Amino acid sequence: MPPRVGTGSGRPGTGPGAPADDRGTPAPPSPPPLRPDAPPTAAADKPVPAPGQSRADAAPAPGPSRPEPPSISRPAPPDALSAAPVEQAPPADFAIPVDYVGTRPPTYDAEPTALPLAEPDALGDLVPDTVLDGARYGACTVRAVSLRGDSARYRGEPRRDALLTARFGAGEQALVLVAMATGARATPGAHRAASEVCQWIAQAVGRSHGRLAEDIRAARRGDLKSGLHRLTDRSLGRLRAGAVEQGIDPEGYTATLRCLLLPADPRCRTRVFFGVGAGGLFRLRDGEWQDIEPRVSETAGDAVAGFGARPGETQDGDRLTMDFGIGTPPSPYEPDPQPPREPFRFRASVARPGDTFLMCTGGLAEPLRGETELCAYLKRRWSGPHPPGLASFLADTQVRVKGYADDRTAAAVWEA
Repeated sequence: MPPRVGTGSGRPGTGPGAPADDRGTPAPPSPPPLRPDAPPTAAADKPVPAPGQSRADAAPAPGPSRPEPPSISRPAPPDALSAAPVEQAPPADFAIPVDYVGTRPPTYDAEPTALPLAEPDALGDLVPDTVLDGARYGACTVRAVSLRGDSARYRGEPRRDALLTARFGAGEQALVLVAMATGARATPGAHRAASEVCQWIAQAVGRSHGRLAEDIRAARRGDLKSGLHRLTDRSLGRLRAGAVEQGIDPEGYTATLRCLLLPADPRCRTRVFFGVGAGGLFRLRDGEWQDIEPRVSETAGDAVAGFGARPGETQDGDRLTMDFGIGTPPSPYEPDPQPPREPFRFRASVARPGDTFLMCTGGLAEPLRGETELCAYLKRRWSGPHPPGLASFLADTQVRVKGYADDRTAAAVWEA
């Protein structure tokens, strides 16, 4: 038996009582209204058998039956991101979003339960449950979302993930930045740390956006790698310095950081990813998910690009540059000369028409890597000819999986 796909927990409604006719006799209930595309109901189709005639004899000739709702089967390969061959276009009914995938529903409620505790003198510190944004520049369409996890919603904790989207410059010289961060677990003020590091990296990128956009268009990967590494170190250094000033342990007041740079020039197809810490970077190409997250466990010369290809061996000019823990001079913002606690990650990838890039925090990366059905579902939802709207993107990214209840922040880019 294939695993059941959840479609939400709708409550069956109760219809009104049957009205009485002019003689006081209850009238038979009227049939439910039909959708324009629905076949006739059984009550309207099936004749009443005459005395001595069986119901089977009175039944009309079989006609077209109503199609069963589709379900997502679990592919055989264990690796969720390398599963199965290319699938055919999904049926129209598959456009209906689902609430969860898997054999059992998640433990927590699907909707927010408790609000985080508020302080009257610190209302600016409140974090909304969900943030949603989007844009279209050059050859790409961007969708971005950050939403509180099921566990935090139930416990009334603030969202530890932060999301920032910004455009620097105008016209074809513009540069779009998507930054996301996750504060340390079980740390007071973790949501503030995530928000601050997003703001500081955005300030640094904004001040240098002209040079960065020029380097991206000219494919100066070495300059990009070293420059973005320096900006990232300074932003994280400011976070540590701020913790020391507030009397907070700098080891706890920290955050992961993941960024995506998109030039507005439609002739430039280079997409630049950089950051520090866990999360995910995926690409949907030719109907298959590819995990293109730079591997920390590999050296720069042996780093894996996609599924085993080295940076110089990727196809179609998709040459990748990576940097793992390469030292840089101490930043003036650093309170001490300690080495980085997390390696710097960098990748510059040339997009092709039809590609979809997905950058996300660990709250979505982990179920994508661990749950085959979620990969199959998003692949079908996002393989259409047009990018989803904001509401559809939100519905897709909040499809739940039992056992994964962290905050989810994601940015997807559809290439025209």
